Amino acid sequence: MQAFMDKDFLLSTPTARTLYHEVAAKCPIIDYHCHISPREIYEDLRYENITQVWLGGDHYKWRLMRCAGVPEKYITGKETSDYEKFVKWAEVVGKGIGNPLYHWSHLELRNFFGYQGALSAKTADEVWNLCNKKLQSAGYSVRGLIAMSNVDTICTTDDPIDTLEWHQKLAADDTFKTTVLPAWRPDKAMNLEKPEYLDYLAKLSAASGVTIGSFADLKAALSKRMDYFAANNCCLSDHALNYVMYAPAAEEEVEAVFQKRLQGGAVTEAEQAVFKTAFMLFVAGEYHARNWTMQLHYGCRRDNNLTMYKKMGPDTGYDCIDNYAPSSQTAAFLGALEAAGILPQTVLYSLNPNDNEAIDTICGCFQSDEAVSKIQHGSAWWFNDHFKGMTDQLTSLANLGYLAGFVGMLTDSRSFLSYPRHEYFRRILCRLLGQWVEEGMFPNDMDILSEIVRGISYENAKRYFHFAHK
Repeated sequence: MQAFMDKDFLLSTPTARTLYHEVAAKCPIIDYHCHISPREIYEDLRYENITQVWLGGDHYKWRLMRCAGVPEKYITGKETSDYEKFVKWAEVVGKGIGNPLYHWSHLELRNFFGYQGALSAKTADEVWNLCNKKLQSAGYSVRGLIAMSNVDTICTTDDPIDTLEWHQKLAADDTFKTTVLPAWRPDKAMNLEKPEYLDYLAKLSAASGVTIGSFADLKAALSKRMDYFAANNCCLSDHALNYVMYAPAAEEEVEAVFQKRLQGGAVTEAEQAVFKTAFMLFVAGEYHARNWTMQLHYGCRRDNNLTMYKKMGPDTGYDCIDNYAPSSQTAAFLGALEAAGILPQTVLYSLNPNDNEAIDTICGCFQSDEAVSKIQHGSAWWFNDHFKGMTDQLTSLANLGYLAGFVGMLTDSRSFLSYPRHEYFRRILCRLLGQWVEEGMFPNDMDILSEIVRGISYENAKRYFHFAHK
């Protein structure tokens, strides 16, 4: 029986162990999509205890605790102490067999705090005291945790109206070696069905200096803000979509929908599709002109528990996989951009694992010599970033595309302790390649295998996103 999560965790063959320890483990991390705060990085935040850095804002953990029947006061309750919340988490994760949170949590305990045991109700006090003591020592501030993880580049998630003040301060700070870049997230400018949409347009008008009274004005405002983001070294966009839609319409029809919403009217789903198609065609062309990469995240049905949504708001653990993502519209959208000569580098992520093969075949329709794997199948995301989800995504990409050109893992996280997710991914990658070699499906050519692993772990993302080498 193999020891619990030892140095060869998940590395089931000699080839896998060599590839991981000699190649993957030595690569820096590029975290090109996350939700951490650039302000907290600049101010070099410190945490009083492990609950604050581990459980605050982490709806992955909140969701598991709810599944285990933990009362909400021990999850998000303000009246409950951090210690009490940690003990409840220890009780739950201690029995979390098969859940990636079990592996992530123990990788984090090992990598950051040197804890080699297993967290459970029995060891909660031991882990609480160890972690809290370490968090008060030198090197355990936010910047210290990032440095400890060998993070080369971080891309945050930023709204068009953001000032990017903290990115500017970080860029001017020569003492911090990790590059922190903004990434453009214009969902609020597109989602005209939202009740707060008109209030948001007023803020966008103020930030851009463009009075928004038409769709042309909206495009002008967004273009000005993109110029501002580009001046602050942005090179990626990101969109949270229900699905990649394609419902093209004449300019007059798009304008009519926009004017209806400006006047306070409600828009139908068909009208939303018309407007959002025009919006996405416009911004994609702007991305192409600026040499930005477009990321499209879709396949999520959000805020399903309306009772809890009203109490807690979005991103609190009440989302699920949506099975509506017509590949015909995704392909038609990309095809329209290609026909117009404005298709940017694009990464497609679906929350539905059943979309893997569709994504990989769509990607293959639009590749070119402009970039290696110009259209990417994004990494296993959110409900899929576990052992099976990652293995399935990698296998589908290898079967139907070019695995060697893959840009690899991201955290999509709000926690500064989440970087071991890259380790988890790299171990699964090396395990898979090692199995194929051991089974005679690929030669034991360590030069080629090492190049593939190094590329997926680090070099491909560096090249694809045009990140500068230090």
